[in-house]
Amino acid sequence: MAISFHCESCKKKIKARDETGGKWGKCPYCQHRCYIPLPKSNDEPELKLAPIDEAEETQVNELMRETYDLTHKILKERQPIDDGPQDDPNAQKAAEKEVIKNSILYLRQMADGELTQAEQTFESLHRHKKIAQRVLGAMARAEHPEPELADLSDGVLQGLIRDALAKLSA
Repeated sequence: MAISFHCESCKKKIKARDETGGKWGKCPYCQHRCYIPLPKSNDEPELKLAPIDEAEETQVNELMRETYDLTHKILKERQPIDDGPQDDPNAQKAAEKEVIKNSILYLRQMADGELTQAEQTFESLHRHKKIAQRVLGAMARAEHPEPELADLSDGVLQGLIRDALAKLSA
């Protein structure tokens, strides 16, 4: 007895030997890699399927939309850490070193197209907004770029710095 199923890609009917059930094979029509279902056993009870409850689906979708809206509202309310005067000059220097490191990392990630990582790095810059603006401004005015960014053309680097400053100002 053969297993009969439809290709997920081209939707054509395919037959396979019983011993191939539970394995993968290529569709003879479109060469799509298909999973060959296991043959139905005689003692296996048939599954009872129920239609989707539209009211429940609507309620779940509404709850998900509310969750999404609340999450975004909470994220927008989050305030960056104050960069105001700190009592400990060592803490101020450590924060500035971290911002310099993260600024270079952010610009490198943007230049390399690593946008997801760049957004995560930008979050740390946003937490120290005033320091980051000062550091990026100094980088924009510098005659020579940081060694990690030296391979970038001056125009690209200046554009990335302007973009970062604009994002910090927004």
